[in-house]
Amino acid sequence: MNAVVLAVLLMLILSLCRINVVFALIISAIVGGLVSGMPLLDTINMFKSGLGGGAPIALDYAMLGAFAVAISRSGITDLLAAKIISAVGGQAHGSIIMVKALLFSVILLAAISSQNVVPVHIAFIPILIPALLGVINQFKLDRRAIACTLTFGLTATYMLLPFGFGQVFLIELLLKNLTNNGLDISAEQIPFVMAIPVSGMFIGLLVALFITYRKPRQYQMQDLDFISNAQTSFNPRYIFAAIVAMIAALVIQRYSNSIIAGSIVGLIIFAIGGVFKPSQSQDIFTSGVKMMGTIGFIMISAAGFAQVMKATGDIDSLVTGFSTLIGDNKLLAAILMLLIGLLITMGIGSSFSTIPIIAAIYVPLCLSFGFSILGTAAIVGTAAALGDAGSPASDSTLGPTSGLNVDGQHDHIWDTVVPTFLHYNIPLIICGTAAALML
Repeated sequence: MNAVVLAVLLMLILSLCRINVVFALIISAIVGGLVSGMPLLDTINMFKSGLGGGAPIALDYAMLGAFAVAISRSGITDLLAAKIISAVGGQAHGSIIMVKALLFSVILLAAISSQNVVPVHIAFIPILIPALLGVINQFKLDRRAIACTLTFGLTATYMLLPFGFGQVFLIELLLKNLTNNGLDISAEQIPFVMAIPVSGMFIGLLVALFITYRKPRQYQMQDLDFISNAQTSFNPRYIFAAIVAMIAALVIQRYSNSIIAGSIVGLIIFAIGGVFKPSQSQDIFTSGVKMMGTIGFIMISAAGFAQVMKATGDIDSLVTGFSTLIGDNKLLAAILMLLIGLLITMGIGSSFSTIPIIAAIYVPLCLSFGFSILGTAAIVGTAAALGDAGSPASDSTLGPTSGLNVDGQHDHIWDTVVPTFLHYNIPLIICGTAAALML
C-alpha cells in the first residue's frame, strides 16, 4: 500500500479512537516511513527536521494565548458581557422577534470579534453565554441555533479575515504551505479564494436560524445566579489600557505581518497600564500556553508528519494512482479531496493542524488534474476547514457546549456537533467544489 495513504489512514483511525493527536501523528509518521522503505533512524531524523516548520505557528498561538489572558484580566470582556446582558435584558419584555434578533446579533458579533478585534478565541463564551441562558429559556429559543451562531462566528471569521487567528490560518499556514509546495499565489488572493466557501457557511447559518431551529424549544427554568462571574466594578485605567493595547496590537500585526510583534506590543501596554506587573509576565505566558498549547504542539507534530510524507517519495505515486483512478473527472476529484480533508480534520479536531498534512499531497494532485492556482488554493483551504465545525474534539464545538450546557440541558454531540456538521460541512463541500471549478 502507498505509504502516504497508509499513514494518513492510520493517523485518522488513531485520532478517532481518541488517541492523543500528537501521539497519532508520531506513530503514523514512523509507520509511513518504514512502509516506504526508510530506515527507522532516518524516519525519526526526518520527522525531527520538519518540526521547525511548525514552531513559528506554535509561538504565534502561545503569544495570542498570553494576549487573551491579559485582555481577560483587564476586565474588558466582563464589561462587554455586562453591557450585552443589560441590552438583551432590557428587551426581555418586548416582542420575541426583537429579543431574538438582538440576542443572535450580539452573540454573532462577539464570536466574530473574538477571532480578530478582541482575540480571546473561545474564552468569552463561559463569561457571556451562561448569563444569557435565563433570557434564552424564557423565550424558548433553541440552543442549537445559538451553537450554530457561535460556531459560524468562530470558524468563518478565521477563514475569511486575515487578522488575529485569521492571520495564522490564511497567511502563516495556508499561504505558507501552498507556496512551499510550489504554488505561485499571493497573500491578497487568499481571502478572495475563501470567500466562496464561507458564503456556503453563511447560507447554512441562515437555514439553521430561519428554518431548522426556528421553532420554540422548552427548557427547564433554573436559578443560574451561581454561574455569573461578571465583575461588579471595573477599573477605567485597565479598560483604557485594554483598548489601546488591542488597537496597537492590530496595527502592529498588520504593519509587520507578525502576530508575535503585535502581541508583545500589546502585552507591554498592558503592563504599563497596570493590568499586570512585569513580575507576573511568567504567569501570563504560562496561562496562555495552557489555553493554546495543545494546538501548538499538534501543529509542530503535523509539520514533522508532512516532512516524512514528502521524504517517502510516495506522494508522486499517489498523485499518479489517483489520476489514473479518477481519469479526467475534475468534479469527482474535487469532491473526493474535500471528503478526505473532512475526515482528516475531524480526526485531528483542528483545521489549523490539517493544512501542513494535506497541502503537501493536494497541491501536486490538484495541479495534475489541471486545477488553476486559485482553484487549488480553494480545495486546500476548504479541505482544511472542513470538519472543524462538526468535530467532537474541535474548539469550535467544545466552546459553545461549555457555555450552553452549564445547566445540563445541552448535549455536546446532538445539540452542537451534529447541527454544526450538517449546516456547515455540507455547504462547504458544495461551495468548495464550485470554487475549485470556477476559479
